[in-house]
Amino acid sequence: MGSAGLLANPAEVRKLLIAAAAAGEAVTYSELLNALGHQFTRPKMRALCKVLAAVDEEAAERGEPELAVLVVRRSDGLPGQGWWAGGGAMLHGHDGLWTGPEALHLVKRLQRQAFSYWGSRRCEEH
Repeated sequence: MGSAGLLANPAEVRKLLIAAAAAGEAVTYSELLNALGHQFTRPKMRALCKVLAAVDEEAAERGEPELAVLVVRRSDGLPGQGWWAGGGAMLHGHDGLWTGPEALHLVKRLQRQAFSYWGSRRCEEH
């Protein structure tokens, strides 16, 4: 997927998310939008979700763990509806609620995979 018409260049978003993963940290939608030079608004958040989908498509092609799962709501530490409805959870066999202990367990497991993968490559060129 090209970056034409997207809120941000997927390569730039990927770089930010790899840095977060290498540091073992999730980021909020607001933090990521701010890093990209945008203030948080719901329309910008929805536009960001399209970029995150492109980032994860590329990660899958490279055999890398997904990165969009690192972008979470400040309120509960879980990804927003776009991740859940966009197939992120279904790819991992989750068809339950998008909140609560089961959802949090799935998200934390996927985040740990990204943290482990990118943490071990901290010194490599991305």
